[in-house]
Amino acid sequence: MRILTGNDLATGDVVWWTGSDWSRHVAEAVDVDNHGEAIGAAEEAARRVNAPYVIDAEATPEGPRPAHIKDRIRALGPTVRPDLYIKPADPSAGSWVI
Repeated sequence: MRILTGNDLATGDVVWWTGSDWSRHVAEAVDVDNHGEAIGAAEEAARRVNAPYVIDAEATPEGPRPAHIKDRIRALGPTVRPDLYIKPADPSAGSWVI
């Protein structure tokens, strides 16, 4: 599975491509297959996202799980203050960072 991520231009938030828009929640990301670079280029040109890139992910019942630890951390939000990270539907989601 390959998913597309980047940063929202207005807020700087990490966002994930849902197939039609961007979401702050990695669980809503969809498989972009080999179309991720083209989607990212179009979305960046439209000024909806900054620095989009495609990553490998594993499909799970709770949604995609980024393959690389960097993107797992990005999916959960800031690491400085735990009260600011994005609360996933799965309360044990923090355990999949490592």
